[in-house]
Amino acid sequence: MEALLRQVFGDSSDSEDKSEEKEDSIDDVGCHSTSDPNYPTWEPIKEIKGLWLCRHFLSPHQQSTFLSAIQNEGWFLEASNNQAMRFGDLPSWAIELSNSIREVVLYGDRIDEPPSCAGSDRGEAACWLPPDLLSREPFFDQLIVNVYQPGEGICAHVDLMRFEDGIAIVSLESSCVMHFTQVGEVSDCDKEQPVLPMIKIPVFLMPGSLVLLFGDARYLWKHEINRKPGFQMWEGQEVNQKRRTSITLRKLCHAE
Repeated sequence: MEALLRQVFGDSSDSEDKSEEKEDSIDDVGCHSTSDPNYPTWEPIKEIKGLWLCRHFLSPHQQSTFLSAIQNEGWFLEASNNQAMRFGDLPSWAIELSNSIREVVLYGDRIDEPPSCAGSDRGEAACWLPPDLLSREPFFDQLIVNVYQPGEGICAHVDLMRFEDGIAIVSLESSCVMHFTQVGEVSDCDKEQPVLPMIKIPVFLMPGSLVLLFGDARYLWKHEINRKPGFQMWEGQEVNQKRRTSITLRKLCHAE
C-alpha cells in the first residue's frame, strides 16, 4: 500500500525528476504557479451558497492510480455489484484522498473570494468553510464508491441527516452534468407546493474534478445526475457518456 500511495502522491524524499513529481502531486498544493491551467483551483457555483468546484483536483496519473486501487479492493468483481460502502476505518488510499481534500481546501487557490473574506482575520479557508468542519478528526469516516454504466445515474436527493455538513464528491472516468434543484416548499400537510417550476443549476464535472457541498448546498439543494439521452447537455452539445466512477466522502454524526 505504501508503494501505491507513493505512486499517487509522490515521495517527498525522492529528489529525482522534481518537475514531474510536482505535476502529479497534490501534497504541496499552494506552492505551484497558478499560470498552469491544470492547477487545482476552486471556483464557486455562484447560484448556490456553499457549492464549490475544483476542476483539476486529480491529474490523469492520479486518477488512474485511484481506479487501480478501487479495482484491487475486489468490490466490483461481479457485474451486478455497482456500489461499495465503508464506515469507520477507511482504506489507506481513501484516507490519503481525504487528507488531500483538506489540503487543497486549505491551500488551493480560489478564482473568486466570497465577500465575507474581505478584511477577514480568520484565514482564507475559514471564511468560506466553517472552522469546525476544517478541524474535525477524522475529516471523513464514510466512503461510497459507485460505478455507473452509460445511461445510469442517480435521482435527485439530499444526503441523509445521519451525516454531518461537508460532503466531497470526486468524479472519475467519464464527464457528466450534475444538476442542482432547491428543496421544495413544504405546506402544513407536508406536501411540496407546486407553485413555480424548479430551477435547475447545471455543473459540469470532468474526470478528476472535486465537488464540495456544505451549508445551503448540502441541506437546501438536491443534486442528481440524469444520464438518459437528452439530459446530459453542456454548451449545446450532448456529453459523450462512458463508464463513470464516483467517490463520495462524508462524516457520520456523533450518536447522542
